[in-house]
Amino acid sequence: MTKLTNDLKAHLEKNHDRQILKEVALNRWFTGAEVEEDIQRFGQLLDAANFGRDDLVFMGLNNTAAFLPINQALWRRGVTAHPVSGATPVAELTADYQAHHYAGIVATKEQAEAFADYQELAQVPINLATNPDLVFLYRTDLEAGRPNTPIEDSYGWIMNTSGTTGKPKHVGLTHDMMRRAAQYDLESHELTADDTVLVVMPMFHINAQELIINSTLLSDGRIVIAPKFSASRFWTWINENDATWSSVVPTIVTILLKNEKSRLAFDPNHHLRFVRCASAMLPLNRHKAFVEAFKVPILEGWGMTEACSQCTLNPLDAIKLGSVGKPYHTEVMVYKDGKYTNEVGVTGELVIRGDHVIHGYLDKNRNQDFYDGWFHTGDLGYFDEDGYLWLQGRIKHVINRGGEKVSPIIVENVLSQLDFVANVAVVPTPDDLYGEAVTAAIIPSETMVGSESFMRQKIDELAQKSLPKYRQPTKVFFVDAFPLNPTGKIMREKLSEQLVAIERGDLDEKESSVAVS
Repeated sequence: MTKLTNDLKAHLEKNHDRQILKEVALNRWFTGAEVEEDIQRFGQLLDAANFGRDDLVFMGLNNTAAFLPINQALWRRGVTAHPVSGATPVAELTADYQAHHYAGIVATKEQAEAFADYQELAQVPINLATNPDLVFLYRTDLEAGRPNTPIEDSYGWIMNTSGTTGKPKHVGLTHDMMRRAAQYDLESHELTADDTVLVVMPMFHINAQELIINSTLLSDGRIVIAPKFSASRFWTWINENDATWSSVVPTIVTILLKNEKSRLAFDPNHHLRFVRCASAMLPLNRHKAFVEAFKVPILEGWGMTEACSQCTLNPLDAIKLGSVGKPYHTEVMVYKDGKYTNEVGVTGELVIRGDHVIHGYLDKNRNQDFYDGWFHTGDLGYFDEDGYLWLQGRIKHVINRGGEKVSPIIVENVLSQLDFVANVAVVPTPDDLYGEAVTAAIIPSETMVGSESFMRQKIDELAQKSLPKYRQPTKVFFVDAFPLNPTGKIMREKLSEQLVAIERGDLDEKESSVAVS
């Protein structure tokens, strides 16, 4: 056993008779003892199939309370969990298996049917109380007698990066890193046994699994797992379960502000201490509007899969709106012109290192971002005089307009001030004269009354008033949605492609930007 598995087991034993886990879809709470029973049930299947240290179990599941016992049963044997999005098409799941021949797969009954012709895979129902509809598929040629206890360097997870472009990289997170990161998360969020967290983020992602679940388990808090985010039910879930916090992304903040059903469902008699927001940059006016509307502080932070969750966080008693806070158990520097600095006001690429930060990807040919002992994140930012970090977007998202560099987040923060803008993304599109044009894609508010010409006029007026000429959008498109990856990040390159297709007449605006679930 490792410190991580020992600690997680000890906290389940401590909460033996206490309801600590709820599955919203089942409308049922589970005690620590019931979670342990599920761990033992799945563990028996693993032992019978000869699973051992460093074997890999693949799963593409939607949110389910079963993640908790599945993970812990794997980790106690040194087996690694490799979760991907539950929305992954079955054809992609089978193709992934063909490429890697995983030792095991945890699947839904429907997913398992797609693997029926793989003769090397046996299938058995898992029969977990936390999810009775899962199937375990395992290779029948696993050698018996191999080590089946973890060490601190055993990988608990292999997770895919959640980038907005390109093929995801594979991140291996060890038991030691996971335990440290969870401890830092619970300390920085001041989590206690009195806290209850509502999980609406996708659970194949680091945010839900590490920052929320592991940190909450180690703090003896309670966990409520929703199938997915629902604007109309979010506030009901918060109140029904006495939730004290939840973690969201900027897209969810915007929906909660703009969605009429959500606003009507809001009940001020809640117990929220804060709502945490990360994964992408939250426009300042959205932050202010949320706090004013719901009287709930938003706690912004900055993190990534490569750091096993967070790197910076706003202190609860000293939140700076718009900032992602101060470094917490993470070294953060700015890299500019070949030098590493934390000088106030210097904008450059953010680099990190720490005992919860990986030293390289499992894809050995993709480690060009690790050098000089630092992970070069590709994010842009600067520190203010109080040591707070301010993000300025991604290096690869910066628009080059005739040699002038335009950060999309600066333009987005300005345009999002308009009442009729439900959401905005600024991306480059080709321009014959300047190389790249500053192009704004706007999702109008549901309550918008007025023509597109009226909206364009107001956008032009605000841009001319608030932005230098090189940052002012020269193209504006109105769309129904943005293309999103499964964690809610805008796929900016795909959006640029769609806007170009609209401009050419190959795609109608109302046909564009279908969100990826």
